[in-house]
Amino acid sequence: MSDTTDIPTLRRILHDGRTVAVVGLSANWHRPSNFAAKYLQDHGYRVIPVNPAYQEVLGERCYPDLKSIPEPVDVVDVFRRAEEVPAIAADAIAIGARVLWLQIGVIHAAAAATARAAGLDVVMDRCMKIEHARLFGGLNFIGVNTRVISARRPLQIAN
Repeated sequence: MSDTTDIPTLRRILHDGRTVAVVGLSANWHRPSNFAAKYLQDHGYRVIPVNPAYQEVLGERCYPDLKSIPEPVDVVDVFRRAEEVPAIAADAIAIGARVLWLQIGVIHAAAAATARAAGLDVVMDRCMKIEHARLFGGLNFIGVNTRVISARRPLQIAN
């Protein structure tokens, strides 16, 4: 079961959810979690690393779990195995997060249903970095078909 979140919902989440706790964020630059979090930082998001293995990642203090974060979190972005998601979803609910975002390949329908029942938006089997680039102009500049239809007319170049 993949996520079926519509484009307006994704746009709203990415626009409004500016504080992102990245669960499973690695300090290794070549890991997808690090690459995605760095992209989010570079685009104005406050990234809060969550990984008990580190003290600091990407210049930010790293927390061992969601409940240790001393400030409000908008989005919980999960880079962990699917079997770990129910506990993470419970913590996201407990800290008052507004969105549970499960990265590509991370799918857990029961945890998603629990989070939705608690009032959270849930995005599953998608990458925040890719969706941000797709919906806010980062991918179409290099010729990738983003499958986003817009009412804006393309710029016409006169010869």
